[in-house]
Amino acid sequence: MKTRKNIITILTLCAALSLTACSGKEATEESKKPSTSTTADAKESKDASTKKLDDLYQQENQIFADHSEVWDKVFGMMSKTNADSDSAYADFLTATIEENKSSFTEDELKTLESDIETIRGIEEQISKLEDELATTGSADTEDAADEDTPFKDLSGTDFDGNKVDGTLFSNNAVTVLNFWFTGCKPCVAELSKLNEMNEAIKSMGGEVVGINTETFDSNESAIEDAKKVLESQGATYRNLSIASDSNAGKYASEIMAFPTTILVDRNGKIVGDPMLGGIDDPDNYDTLMSQIQSVIDADSANK
Repeated sequence: MKTRKNIITILTLCAALSLTACSGKEATEESKKPSTSTTADAKESKDASTKKLDDLYQQENQIFADHSEVWDKVFGMMSKTNADSDSAYADFLTATIEENKSSFTEDELKTLESDIETIRGIEEQISKLEDELATTGSADTEDAADEDTPFKDLSGTDFDGNKVDGTLFSNNAVTVLNFWFTGCKPCVAELSKLNEMNEAIKSMGGEVVGINTETFDSNESAIEDAKKVLESQGATYRNLSIASDSNAGKYASEIMAFPTTILVDRNGKIVGDPMLGGIDDPDNYDTLMSQIQSVIDADSANK
């Protein structure tokens, strides 16, 4: 699946260098410095581009929300597909559906086919916009680092109201972050297994932490609903409510398949690729446990 990333930052120096080249004069050190107006223009351009991308992502999210029942079935099958994870998102969805075609009714297939064509058009717009921004200039080093570590500035509360920050990661050799939402049946189905995993890795220096995307911004009603579901499944590991406009919140908002589970090291950096599908599938559970052990081993070697 195509991984959603924040838009590349436009270097403000490009505009200054462009003007110098047009004048045919040798650039001085002073002329190479971006002016205040250039910086403001670049920021405005970046903000506008980011808003366009956010709008496009929201259009995709709305498609999944409008036909949530049938798309939940698709997302629940993703761990069983042989689709190329590096392919275009629309192609990835199509491959998943084709491989499980017998699981859908004729009407469901028509709905999915129509939705995918719309998604394909949206993805083309996203790709075009990203390409345009990529050719405008190089990525800003600091922003690129933040892009690679969306959990660097983690801030939020657990479901009991206790504040949580980046020390969550620094205190663990590995943190298993599981993204879910209350109405996702595959998400709920794996909660007890995640609790089992949490108990198994505690002594190894690991921890399972849930992030329910419906509980953003301390949504009390959503938190209460999520707590009831967790309790019904015997899941007692920590779950967090984070700000939707934080780097972590934006990362979570761009996830298109639920449940999704990632591993984060002691420095708050994502290790390996996201796992799609529930760990109640034995193969997924064993694979994730193997990856967890690898992160713990690497952490021990670096001490």
